[in-house]
Amino acid sequence: MRKFEPVPVVAIVGGGFSGAAVALHLARALGAERRARIVVFEPRARLGAGLAYDTAEAAHRINVPAFKMSLYPDEPESFADYVARADTVSTDPAAYTPEGVAYPRRHVFGDYVAAELAPCLASGAIEHRRKRVLEIKQSAGPWTILAEDGEALAADIAVLAVTHPAPMLPKTLLPLSSSPKLVADPTSADALDRIAPADRVLIVGNGLTAADVVAALAERGHRGPIVSISRRGLRSRGHPAIAQEPFGDFVSEPASRASELLRRIRRTLRDARQQGLSWHPVIDAVRAQGQQIWQVLPPVERRRIARLARAYWDVHRFRIAPQVESVLDRAIEKGRLEIVAASIASAAMKDGEIRVDLRQRGRDAPRHIVVDAIVVTTGPAHGEILNSQSFLAGLASDGVLVPCQTGLGIACDLHSRAVGAGGWEQPNFFIAGPLARGTFGELMGLPQVTEHAVLVADEIAALLVHGAASGRRPVAG
Repeated sequence: MRKFEPVPVVAIVGGGFSGAAVALHLARALGAERRARIVVFEPRARLGAGLAYDTAEAAHRINVPAFKMSLYPDEPESFADYVARADTVSTDPAAYTPEGVAYPRRHVFGDYVAAELAPCLASGAIEHRRKRVLEIKQSAGPWTILAEDGEALAADIAVLAVTHPAPMLPKTLLPLSSSPKLVADPTSADALDRIAPADRVLIVGNGLTAADVVAALAERGHRGPIVSISRRGLRSRGHPAIAQEPFGDFVSEPASRASELLRRIRRTLRDARQQGLSWHPVIDAVRAQGQQIWQVLPPVERRRIARLARAYWDVHRFRIAPQVESVLDRAIEKGRLEIVAASIASAAMKDGEIRVDLRQRGRDAPRHIVVDAIVVTTGPAHGEILNSQSFLAGLASDGVLVPCQTGLGIACDLHSRAVGAGGWEQPNFFIAGPLARGTFGELMGLPQVTEHAVLVADEIAALLVHGAASGRRPVAG
């Protein structure tokens, strides 16, 4: 026997910030009429925190000022107002810089998102199912979402809002894979507990996560030496002492080649220096215009940027909080932290120590170091996204999902609808959050993720309104 849902069902798989933001904006768009059920699958206890904001580490802070983070693009001060109302300074005096700019602990933003979602969850406008998804299948239009407990939900519209997969272990570290002193994923709970205060530490990677690791170890009283390596030896950068307006126009006459775009950025950087500005406002202009810049570039040029320039972009675009920057500066000044351009040639355990040969950039002879622990912070394994969970592998096998051409995520169109094998768009399957980065370009910073969540919510709301005239859809039961 077939039964009918009274309203269409929207299933959102992944309830981190991206999924929660889509759910919230869709609920707001639909209003009190409740023209759809919004069901979010997220195994964590609360929605909106995800991997980034579900951390208990006291040293983990938001990487941009609070006044630039918000769930609402038209209310940029929303989170900053929450920080003031919550009296964060009483429990975290270091949250504010001497200039009065707030960089609270990261979990505070998770608290803010949870508070904004609470009314929708209490009223039933958004349903939170604390379950992992095992399979997603399509049958005659609707999608069947199968959870780990065997329960199935038929959804008229599906939204994929999962995170990037964890870092892949470098091949040279595979011989140490069983060692408790190898931290393969520092974002997992209590990952750094196994590192003793005097341990000699090697960090593989020099981005935001590496900075978080150094700050978290310092918070725990770690005093041993740290060597942090990456192929180019680029260190995470901080914010300017004085805020500057974005500087540069990269869209009036858009570049169609990666080399042309890079030349224009370098020229603009020189112009900024001549006017007494730092590099920060130029990168801010590129970020603000990033999606327009990206759309003009053909796929081959996007791939070139992703392959050759992303490391340089990331260390300038994704800046660390001043509090974290100070920790790194002090560690370097005291000789406790060394940042090196190198890769691992070999690593082996001997006599309770880890002996590592580093292949240093610009040197022929390897450098030998001995450490007690290794932490891998090389960033998401972008190319492994469709193999990272069983339901993603199933969707890829069915031809519903394919990797984007840049290798940064999952293919979708400019409406954020999934584009499957053969280039076919899925009109009722959406990609939300950073996994749509390959299509939209600048989609890693929270302001851009928020704007993208609004776009996806608006697309779904329009689809629901359009579909309402065709009547209710049958759901197997």
